[in-house]
Order: sequence, then structure tokens, then C-alpha cells
Amino acid sequence: MLKPQSSRTRELNNLDGLWKFKVDVDRSAEAERWFSARLDTELEAPVPASYNDIFTDAAIRDHVGWVYYQREVRVPRGWADERVFVRIDAATHAGRVYVNDSLVAEHIGGYTPFEADVTDLVTAGEEFRLTVAVNNELTNETIPPGTITVAADGRRQQKYMHDFYNYAGLPRSVYLYSVPAVHVGDVTVTTDVDGSTGIVGYTISTVGDADVRVSIHDAAGALVGEATGATGTVSIDGVTLWQPGAAYLYDFTAEAVIDGHLVDSYTLAVGVRTVEVRGAEFLINGAPFYFTGFGKHEDSAVRGKGHDNAYLVHDFQLMEWIGANSFRTSHYPYAEEVMDFADRHGIVVIDETAAVGLNLAMGGGIFGGIQQPTFSPATINDATQAAHAQAIRELIARDKNHACVVMWSIANEPSSSEAGAREYFEPLATLTRELDPTRPITFVNVMFATYQNDLISDLFDVMCLNRYYGWYVDTGDLASAEIHLEAELRGWAEKYGKPIIMTEYGADTQPGLHSIFDAPWTEEYQSAYLEMNHRVFDRIDEFVGEQVWNFADFQTSNGIFRVDGNKKGVFTRDRRPKAAAHALRARWTRRAN
Repeated sequence: MLKPQSSRTRELNNLDGLWKFKVDVDRSAEAERWFSARLDTELEAPVPASYNDIFTDAAIRDHVGWVYYQREVRVPRGWADERVFVRIDAATHAGRVYVNDSLVAEHIGGYTPFEADVTDLVTAGEEFRLTVAVNNELTNETIPPGTITVAADGRRQQKYMHDFYNYAGLPRSVYLYSVPAVHVGDVTVTTDVDGSTGIVGYTISTVGDADVRVSIHDAAGALVGEATGATGTVSIDGVTLWQPGAAYLYDFTAEAVIDGHLVDSYTLAVGVRTVEVRGAEFLINGAPFYFTGFGKHEDSAVRGKGHDNAYLVHDFQLMEWIGANSFRTSHYPYAEEVMDFADRHGIVVIDETAAVGLNLAMGGGIFGGIQQPTFSPATINDATQAAHAQAIRELIARDKNHACVVMWSIANEPSSSEAGAREYFEPLATLTRELDPTRPITFVNVMFATYQNDLISDLFDVMCLNRYYGWYVDTGDLASAEIHLEAELRGWAEKYGKPIIMTEYGADTQPGLHSIFDAPWTEEYQSAYLEMNHRVFDRIDEFVGEQVWNFADFQTSNGIFRVDGNKKGVFTRDRRPKAAAHALRARWTRRAN
């Protein structure tokens, strides 16, 4: 799905701001047709933002079910002959869109966009009522999964297996945009290199019959290649490659043409680079690449998961300061603005679906202990798998053209050693490769799924492991943790001979807490814990990356296991460095040089 843009043939209106807001407490909104009139409410909610931390009413924060957003929208006068669309960048975790009295779109999945053609329902120069209903419910058949229980007093309560707060609402932008009746529908770009020549392959679909022509301009605006036809290749002589830390982007423009006249134009930023797994190496542009960076979250005070450009820029500045060259979109696709920024600044991304929590063994606590089977008709089942497949389709459709994306991660910490795991994951791995044969694929392996009992790792190109020796096991005993970590990593290396990335390792740390001993929760322990891991990583030839958990502290659900959220960040939630940030900076900047 193409991100809407303003061009010679397209116009774009951002609908962010304050919207009327109402919570469907009695679950009666659909029957009462709230969308058919102005919302009866005094509440207003910002878009983009999660609504949970905005209001002081705990019933709103903890609400399970539908909420309604509404505003009036005026269609520009000049759009009379255009197709008009409403686009929702994200609705967590399901959305319905109404134009006046008409339902125009429904979508399930909280982190990918959806849109509706509303041309026949609106009039240029006039206003219409736009209502967006958002549902935060998670079930065994959603991605991510969850369960809903009813308390003794009748309150519905959401339970889930992921360790971050289930923020909800409209966390990303909403747009009204126009396109010509005949227009560019989709663009797929692939890149390769032959010596000093860049090769850009493309496939373009149009809505309506039109000829297609393409052109590529360099960063200075000079034409470097052109072609005609809906599919083809364009060669760029003396190509400048997109490199980690040294991004270079070309403008790829697709045009729909009728009888020689331009009817639509869409421009895409394209980085020419190659990605390959060869043996135990991960190669970008034919050179071995070592990942340094983080698992992150879209998380900040008050906004929740609401996208914020100030945090975007500041977070990337902190990653540059610390020497990070990469991150994983744990545990869901991030806002498209994040991906665009990573393209422009040469940050490498492991792009992950929202498939977190496919592990009912975690019901026995962080140390495991299966309470009920993960894969069964009553738990993670065929409907869940279908939802997971759709999440993969939508992620790849949205992010396939980003140079920064070097690998797809289709799940985080599933129960991959449990009966049924292979039957569930093998079709999904096959689907991912069919949708994009140009990138490696992975999943992120949980600690109880060892190289001895894991059932699915042979299906993937890179071993991504989450391990917490010295924290959840061997707590406070870094000497034992070092021995046990190295033994396991050597087992993975010897069994599979594939690249290994530690996608999570970390220790909860309370800023300002200090000790001369190996005392968990202290700043000294976090630094010593990371140093122990790094000693082991440096002894394993198959190791190609380290991504600390986490970039910054983040909010989690209520419970005594977490005190005001997860504190494994090397930055606090308001982005102040802990001692470990300085230690990482010393290691990663030295490695980069």
C-alpha cells in the first residue's frame, strides 16, 4: 500500500488534531448508531496518540472494547474530479470508518494502515462527518493474542502475554487525500549491483488503463535512468550505494500516461543496496555487517504509542551518539515516518510483525511451565494463523521498498519447542519468502527453546536469540552466567552454522541505584551484565550482532513483577542515559572505527 503524498497530480490533507471522543462503556454504540450523529460527549482526544494516559478517569484507561473518534472534514473545492480517500495509519487493534451514516472500511490489525475510497459519499467544497471506531480487544485469534475475562463486578479485563502496555486508539496520523481517476496503484522496487552499475527492478500497477513510464533522479536532481512499461529494470551507471551509516537515496518516479499525457505521478525514495546471508555471515553490499543497537518500543509518557516527530528525531540522535547502527521494530511495525527516517539516515532495521505472545508457556511465569498448549483449536489455532499471515502480507506490502529493511522477523518469542509449532510456522515462513524473495527471514527465539529442542529454526536464515543469563537465570551470578551463555551459543553455532544475533539481552536498572557488589537493579550491574555478554559474543565466530533490550524504559501492564514499567532501558523513559549507555557508546564507537 502506497503512503499518500502530495505531488503534481495528488493532494494530501492531514487530519491530525483534537477529535471528539467517547467510550462505548455499555457496548451499545453500534446498535445506537453513534456514527449517524454528532457524538454526545464533552471529551476530546488528540490524534495521533494513545488515549489511555490522556484522561484522569481510570475507567477510560482500563476500558476493554470500542471507543469512538469523530470530527468534521471539509473536502477541498478543487477535488471535484478526483478520487477521494480516507486513510488511517493505525487503529489499535481494530477499526471501523464511517462517512456520515455509511460504514466505508473495517480493518483488523493495530499497526498497519487501511483506507477507503469515499468519492461517492462526499462533495468537493462541502463538509462530511468522519467517525472512526477503535477496538482494543485481543483474543486467541488476533495478532497479538490475548484473552478477555469478566471480574466479579462485571468489568471486562484484558489479559495478554506481551510485556508492554496495551495502548489503544489512533496512535498515528489520519489523512484525506486525492488521486486522479486513473492513477498509480502500487510500486514494487528491488535493487541489485553489477560492478559499478546499480540495477533497479520494478513492477507498477495502475488503477484504470494507462501506459507507464519511470524515471530515476539522483540526490542532485539529475536524471540517471528511465524506462517504459509496467515492469522492467533501469541501470544506474556509477551508482552510489545506500550504506549503513551513509544513506544515499534516489528518487524513483512512476507515471501513469494516457495518449502521451501525464495523469498521475508517484515518487518513491530508493536506496540501491544488496542483502545476503552467506554461511555464517550477514552481508550488506557484499561486505560483512555487524548489528549494534536495540530492541525499541513506540512508547512515551502521556502519548503512549502515539507517534511524535520530536521523539523520533531525538531517539535517532541518541542512537547516533551511542554508536548504534540498527534496531528491531519490537514487537510490531513502527510508524512509516520512522522507516522513512531510517532510510534517510542509514539505520538498518529488522522489521517485525505484531506476533508477540504466541507462547502460553509464559502463563507459568517468566521461567516457563506449560499451563495449556499454545497450539490447539482452543488456543493458537488456524484462525490465528490466518490473521498472522495477513499481518505478514500487510507488513511486506507497506515496507517492501525501504532500503533500511534488511530482514523480516515474523514473530517474537513464540513457543517454538512445543508440539504444533512447525505446523503453525512452516507455512508462514514459506509465505514470507514468496512475498519477498530478496530479504532474509527470521523469528526471535525465546529462552526455553534451546538448540536441542527448538522445532523451527532450520526454516529461517538467521538465528535471532533473546537470552537473559545473569538476569532471569543465574541472577546476580555473572561468572556462572558467562559459562552457561557461551555453552548455549556454541551449541547454536555448531548445530546450524548460521549467523547469530542476540536480539535481546538486558537487566532492569533503577537509575541512581548503586553498589560495589554485583547487585541486580543497580547501574553498575547493568554495565557489568552487558560487558559479560560482550565477552562471550566476541568469542563466537558466528555472531553478527547485538541489540540490547531495551533502548529506553517503557510502560507495561499492572503487576508486582514490574514497578512502573520495564526498566531494562539504557535510557530512562524520558531519554536520560544510565551508566550502561556510556559503556555501550565506548564499545560501539570503537567497533565502528
